[in-house]
Amino acid sequence: MAARKGRRRTCETGEPMDAESLDAGSKGPAQVYLPGRGPPLREGEELVMDEEAYVLYHRAQTGAPCLSFDIVRDQLGDNRTELPLTLYLCAGTQAESAQSNRLMMLRMHNLHGTKPPPSESSDEEEEEDDEERKPQLELAMVPHYGGINRVRVSWLGEEPVAGVWSEKGQVEVFALRRLLQVVDDHQALATFLRDEQARVKPIFAFSGHMGEGFALDWSPRVPGRLLTGDCQKNIHLWTPADGGSWHVDQRPFVGHTRSVEDLQWSPTEDTVFASCSADASVRIWDIRAAPSKACMLTTATAHDGDVNVISWSRREPFLLSGGDDGALKVWDLRQFKGETALKELHWHPQCPGLLVSTALSGFTVFRTISV
Repeated sequence: MAARKGRRRTCETGEPMDAESLDAGSKGPAQVYLPGRGPPLREGEELVMDEEAYVLYHRAQTGAPCLSFDIVRDQLGDNRTELPLTLYLCAGTQAESAQSNRLMMLRMHNLHGTKPPPSESSDEEEEEDDEERKPQLELAMVPHYGGINRVRVSWLGEEPVAGVWSEKGQVEVFALRRLLQVVDDHQALATFLRDEQARVKPIFAFSGHMGEGFALDWSPRVPGRLLTGDCQKNIHLWTPADGGSWHVDQRPFVGHTRSVEDLQWSPTEDTVFASCSADASVRIWDIRAAPSKACMLTTATAHDGDVNVISWSRREPFLLSGGDDGALKVWDLRQFKGETALKELHWHPQCPGLLVSTALSGFTVFRTISV
C-alpha cells in the first residue's frame, strides 16, 4: 500500500521529490493511493510502500515460485489478535524442472507488528529488541514430480490432508500430520529432513482428468468430499470411501466449454457448488442431479473474458467473481444478476484481519489499518 506523501514518492534516481513539486492535492495529511483517483503518476515517478499503513508486514522467500498455497487451520484458537502471531501454510512450487518441485509446510511465528518509531532508548536496548522481534520460519518439504498448480487443505476428522493439482495431469492427496508435527520441533524436523522426506508419497492419486488443471475445492460441510476441474472443461466429484480412499465419478459435470478456472462449494448447502471458466461463465450446480443435468443456474457472460476466481460469502447468498477484464462482481444468487462492486490471497480464518498472499518470489503476511 502506498500513500500520496511528498517525501515518500520517488523518481527513478531514488532521490526524494520536493513537496513543492507535487500537485496541490498531495499536500496535507498522507492519503491512501487509489489508482484512478487523484493526480496520475508522472513519468519516471514510482510509488513507495508506506509502512505506516500496516499493523503487521512480513515477507519470506521460498526459492522456486509458489503460486498456490492454503492456510492450515491450527489448534491455537480462533479470533487471535494478540501479537506476536503464528500461522501455518501449505504450499507447492513451480520450479524450472519437474524433479525440483516440492510440497511444503511452513510454520511462520514470532510475527510482531511493524516496528514503532525510534525511541530515546540506547542502541544496545534497540538491538536486543530487534533480536526478540525477529520473525521465525520452519519449513518441511517433500519431493513432488511436476509443478504444483493448486493446493487446498482440509481436515478429515483429526487428519489434515492436502489436495494437490499437478501440471502432469494428476490430482493427489497428501497426509500432512507428520509435516505439521516436525515444523513444531527442531529435532524432529532435522530427523525428518535427513531420513523421511524422500519416502513421503501421496495417500491417493487420480489420473482420469486427461490433462492438467487448476480448480480444486474441499467441501466445508461433508468431510472428504472434493471437486476437481481441469483445462479440458471437465469437473469430477470425489466421494470418500473406506480405508482412506476416494471414489471419483468418471462422469464429468457437463456445461463449460473451456478451462475450469475455479470451484467453490456452498458454505450452507451440502450438494451445491459454483464454478467459473475461461468461457466467461459462472455456473451453479447441484450434485443430486446426474452430471449431465446438474447445472442449475448459468450466467454465460459473467465477465468480458476469462473468469479466474470465485469466492462464496459465508453469511449472505452472494458470490464474488474476478476475471481477466480486471472487474470484481458480486452475484446475488437469489436473482443471479451481477453488480460491479486477482493470483492467490487468503484471509486467515482464525486471525481477524490477517492476509497472506503469494507472488513469484515468496509469501507476504500483513494486517492493514482500516481505510
